Amino acid sequence: MRFFQTAHAGLADGSVTVTFRRWKRAQVKVAGMYRVGPVDLTVDRIDRVPLERITAGDARRAGFTDRAALVAFLGPPDVDATDELVWRIAFRCEPAAPKVAPSGKLTLADVDELRRRLDRLDRNGPTGSTGPWTREVLELIARRPGVVSTELSAELGRERAPFKIDVRKLKRLGLTESLEVGYRLSPRGKALLRRLG
Repeated sequence: MRFFQTAHAGLADGSVTVTFRRWKRAQVKVAGMYRVGPVDLTVDRIDRVPLERITAGDARRAGFTDRAALVAFLGPPDVDATDELVWRIAFRCEPAAPKVAPSGKLTLADVDELRRRLDRLDRNGPTGSTGPWTREVLELIARRPGVVSTELSAELGRERAPFKIDVRKLKRLGLTESLEVGYRLSPRGKALLRRLG
């Protein structure tokens, strides 16, 4: 999902929390994670709203000075109708995950940052549920590398699709790697799990 460079500061400071698009179909998924400039963006909600109901407050939350600027950004409509629907995408952002050293070595600052990010994921709960989950999933993958996601999710009593979404969140942090079947911890994931002890 692309944003003008001028929106990057608002994404980074948390003042931009929504965007509107004239797509024929949704181009992002709920719980999908996307790198946008200096941040990792996680989609919380996608819906369609009438263009005429977008307010000045909506425009400001999307990083525009007023409603007219947002409508200009959207461009001309595909159809000439007053009740045109546009996509509204609500999201949250956090600083982009630190780049992964090939060796997987972690500095104390890396460990602190990753611990903070795992705690934040835990506070938000696993996809479709609540409660801490990150360390449990990392430990499970460490114990059972290369095991199909259906078995791993069943072991935790979870549905497969939300479980896979959560593993992708850990992959974005450089902690897991996808295999032809199942997953394994990356060198960074192994190093972090040892530090978390």
